[in-house]
Amino acid sequence: MKTHLVRWSVTAGITLAVVAPLAGSAAATVITPDNPRNGRLTQVGPLAEHGFPSWYRDSTGARLEACTTLDDPLCSTLPDEVPNPDLPVSYPDNFPGEFFYQLAGAEVTLTDGTQATIGMDLEGAWAAEEVRDGDQMVFGRVRIRFDAAEGRRFRITHPYGIDDLTATDKGVRMTEDIGTTPGAFGQAMNSRIGPFLKWDPAVAPAAPAGYTGDPGVDHKVVGSPYGTNFVRIEELNPATGATLAQLGFTDVFSVQGRYATNAGVDVDQATYTTGSDGNGVVEVYATSEPGQAIEIVANAALGLHGTPLRSSGNGHYYGRFPLTGPLPADPVIEVVNASDRPVAKKTRKLVDVVQVTKAEYDADAQTLTVAAASSDRDATPGVLSVTGYGPITGQPFTGVLAPPAAITVTSSAGGTATASLVGSGGVFGPDKPIAGATADRTSVVNQVVKLDGTGSAGEIDSYRWTQTGGPAVTLTGDSTASASFVPAQPGTYAFQLVVTGPGGPSLPATVEVTVGEAATPVAEAGPDQTVVRGKTVTLDGSASTGVETYSWKQVSGPAVTLAGAASAKPSFTYPAQVLPASPGPNAGYVYTNDPVVLELTTTNPSGVTTDRVTVRPAAESFPGGITVRYRTGNNEWRISGTSSLIAGQRITAVLGDTLTGRVIGTAAMDATGAFSIRVTGPAPGAVRTISLVTTTGGVILAQAVTVTN
Repeated sequence: MKTHLVRWSVTAGITLAVVAPLAGSAAATVITPDNPRNGRLTQVGPLAEHGFPSWYRDSTGARLEACTTLDDPLCSTLPDEVPNPDLPVSYPDNFPGEFFYQLAGAEVTLTDGTQATIGMDLEGAWAAEEVRDGDQMVFGRVRIRFDAAEGRRFRITHPYGIDDLTATDKGVRMTEDIGTTPGAFGQAMNSRIGPFLKWDPAVAPAAPAGYTGDPGVDHKVVGSPYGTNFVRIEELNPATGATLAQLGFTDVFSVQGRYATNAGVDVDQATYTTGSDGNGVVEVYATSEPGQAIEIVANAALGLHGTPLRSSGNGHYYGRFPLTGPLPADPVIEVVNASDRPVAKKTRKLVDVVQVTKAEYDADAQTLTVAAASSDRDATPGVLSVTGYGPITGQPFTGVLAPPAAITVTSSAGGTATASLVGSGGVFGPDKPIAGATADRTSVVNQVVKLDGTGSAGEIDSYRWTQTGGPAVTLTGDSTASASFVPAQPGTYAFQLVVTGPGGPSLPATVEVTVGEAATPVAEAGPDQTVVRGKTVTLDGSASTGVETYSWKQVSGPAVTLAGAASAKPSFTYPAQVLPASPGPNAGYVYTNDPVVLELTTTNPSGVTTDRVTVRPAAESFPGGITVRYRTGNNEWRISGTSSLIAGQRITAVLGDTLTGRVIGTAAMDATGAFSIRVTGPAPGAVRTISLVTTTGGVILAQAVTVTN
């Protein structure tokens, strides 16, 4: 296999992972192997001049750099990836559309001769598939391809894990890309790629010096974090996942990767400090690999000479250099890693150093006071501003109701600093609660009237109900959320509720109740209903008037269980029609389509009234008709048709003109209302009719039977 000649383009625009991104691709489940993972990608290097990381490091310490040139056969990009392959690679004019830090893969010949391929790459590419600064991205990719019949299920074990795949009409076409957000180069370290695969040093020949292997030669490898340095493809039972057979295996791979010799350099910050005479210093903070020669490049405009930065020994570098003469507009410095070949270069704009000396918030005055200083102290210092508030003038910012936890000060010279706020002023207390009062708006003499304050809001410690109008009454529960009274005479009664909490007492909420002369309640059980068997039925007696208590009971019909029988709106489930028991005959079977009749009784101190409501089962039809056939040759019944009611419905067929005969079989309706009973026996003998009944009460008697051989 020559993996370096097999490249696939990325589908861009996915933030973290793409698994089977194309229509018709195989559905993939990533399975973590039983043994724990040992190793991964651990570090991304500094950005090179082309805007991609100089290298990636894995947990073994190996660093691989980008294969972006055309002149290295062991670490090359494809000629058709650069605009002009006859010219040297250069950024941005003649740079590849994609390239690899690791390009690894294997081919497996399955038992039926099918060729399966798997790629495991760390790839650099462009989000819009064209060279454009800011669109650089690096992602880890696992891709599996082979032809297979739709519905077949496979388990593919490879160096970076296990994939459980079910083929579609396009076979097995799985791609997983992780890290395709432009500029988020660390996301690739969350992919399954890593550590890097390299030729097994215990197997001759050895890898070419400076490379993980020769991509033109298949070879055994090491580097799997699970110790699975092979590809094994097994077929699974689609339903149970049990292993059916091993279809292919290989432990040789093509790998491409070049160990990084360049360390690169990142400039973390470059600042300047000037005095009123224009002279000052430049300070540079940089990072790279330990032991590098990091230098600032001579800059005549700034009066800088080429000078090394000082190393801490752990990859951090610092330099402090004299700045002479006036600072030019938009000053820029250049830092190089002189150890690299070619020399790595980075430029950075010089900015001033901003220091926040005061960041205070007065909660009482609602003012924000900020003071700051800039290292730019020449005759025309930069303007300092607080983000979201404006320039610092020496006066506080007013009308600040809710400040942020920290403020950021920026300088017109480019510097920035963030500081946490220190607050002062009086502490806040809880809000007053809000009283909410409701009541039965109308009532009659000697009937209990309920006052309800449970709708009040806020933190509440106590309730207090008081009467403010109408004939005097005695309130029961006047210090609770729900109070009540019994009026002795007609009139309009008024009450108020005050609730009290840590924030103090609420404003009063008022409510009025109109009480009339004593009168017998009027029961209204609601309109009659027609419902489908098996469905929930809700009764409604809320139109009743003058009611103190409700009581529902069943009068006739199939037995039901009432929920909430003492409320205005109880409910029950309409019972399903009982089907004949198998095998029968069922001489005692009774078919009933009688309605459920219920009675509502309402009471108050003046008397009792009742009202009834009837709930009938919905009629069922068989719009598609019924077909009944019995074949004597194999003693088989074939009964089919359609019904108008389908939700959860079953249908039973019995021999004869009534529903008491021997049971032939039972079937469930499908989503369209169709049913099919296809069973052997019982033989009809001289009987040439059947009858059918459904759980929702549908019935057909004496349906003719067609008897054939």
